[in-house]
Amino acid sequence: MEITTWHLEQTSPDDLSAAKPPAVPVTVTRAELVSPELNRYLYTAVGGDWFWIDRLGWSWDQWIEWLDRPGVETWVAYAQGTPCGYFELDGTVEGEVELAYFGLMSSFVGKGLGGHLLTVALREAWTLAERWPGKAPARRVTVHTCTTDGPAALKNYQARGFRLFRTEVEEAELPAETPGPWPGAGKKK
Repeated sequence: MEITTWHLEQTSPDDLSAAKPPAVPVTVTRAELVSPELNRYLYTAVGGDWFWIDRLGWSWDQWIEWLDRPGVETWVAYAQGTPCGYFELDGTVEGEVELAYFGLMSSFVGKGLGGHLLTVALREAWTLAERWPGKAPARRVTVHTCTTDGPAALKNYQARGFRLFRTEVEEAELPAETPGPWPGAGKKK
């Protein structure tokens, strides 16, 4: 399968074009304790419909190794107390923050939450150094998305002020269908 990957960036907090608040109350909370169980749950619950498969084989130790680094943060979105999405920030490169993972659970897609969550994610990315003593302030925030992600992803990133800086096209072998959030989820009988 041919996959196009778009790499996007913001170079100033002023690049952010905030989305309007959602109609449903949403809170976004940083998970301050490292929890491989939480991150794996969020990764599969959000990414299961979009071929997020690169971390599926990770062991508990691999999750710990990734998450327990200064500058890595997980933020969970809740709609009326129910987890609805998340984002993961990677501020381990000096002066940069990558929006490493971002998305909504499928039952919350199309409800006007994505733009708001991305607005929160970008505000937190730009202020990440304030939460990590010794980190330099971000000069750049990056994200990438591809043709196997949700169809609104690229448009949402651009609407929030991200600019394209590189496009890559490559061949990749993918499973016949997405893994889903757990075996059998979403399958019609």
